[in-house]
Amino acid sequence: MPICEADPWRFQYFEDIPCPDNVLISTEDPDSWTWYPAHRWIYDKLAVALSQGLDAAPHGVMPPSFPVFSKPITNLRGMGTGSQVIASEADYKAALTAGHFWCTLLTGAHVSSDVALVDGEPRWWRHTTGATTEGGTFDYWTIHAEAMPEIETWCGDWARTHLRGYTGMANFETIGGRIIEGHLRFADQWPDLYGPGWVRAVIGLYTDGTWTYPDTARVDGFSVVLFLPHGSRYRHPPADIVAAVRAMDGVSSVQITFHEHKDPSHHAMPPGGFRVAIVNSTTLAAGRAGRETLRQAILQATG
Repeated sequence: MPICEADPWRFQYFEDIPCPDNVLISTEDPDSWTWYPAHRWIYDKLAVALSQGLDAAPHGVMPPSFPVFSKPITNLRGMGTGSQVIASEADYKAALTAGHFWCTLLTGAHVSSDVALVDGEPRWWRHTTGATTEGGTFDYWTIHAEAMPEIETWCGDWARTHLRGYTGMANFETIGGRIIEGHLRFADQWPDLYGPGWVRAVIGLYTDGTWTYPDTARVDGFSVVLFLPHGSRYRHPPADIVAAVRAMDGVSSVQITFHEHKDPSHHAMPPGGFRVAIVNSTTLAAGRAGRETLRQAILQATG
């Protein structure tokens, strides 16, 4: 398989596309940290904050004012582990944690942006926003067809300065147009929504160091997620139900996002729910209809 994917429910996007055996393409931060040593500092979130002129320091240094945002300096597991807003000096002293840092509390839209880089120069962008719900969960993500010039300008200039020498995919998470996290990979949840031939273009980027993708027929996409309550050991829905959802008009793909024979506590999940499925679609209505069908099927299979 050309792209090194840890989650079997995402093999569907990559497994049938030929790629040279010597090409390694990461979708996981631990792989990226290992394979790209010259640029692995991007996973130091304190360094990324300081590189943008944001006010930031490790825990132990008193912030000049509050509120601030606090999180681990490095976290390759994701899911926002250990992140919090700190509102006062007293709260800060109570929250002091080795390996964490504080930084300017940013406001504005939270956007995830995938970018194809050739020697640090952006060649392609796509941006995604999420509709959040309680406890760190999401209702759905919108994969936007339109450009976001502010993000592309800021992150593009940052990449030209700090990622010179890197050719491959990168992902920036921004709030209010400023980078809060960088990744040497792309978001592997919705590559089917980037359009036909996109994965082949990614392989070409890593194989030949060039980006060739016309991207002339963009449409908005939606990645609709199904969370269920913690506490149950859920079962996969029947294969014919999954196939029926996949065949719905407007549905692009279906992911059943858990291992039914693995202890639920061993899955990395947000506190607000246990993620069991994702429906990618070209209309929000189709994604929601597919999600509801899967909800009923999973609950019936679980008993």
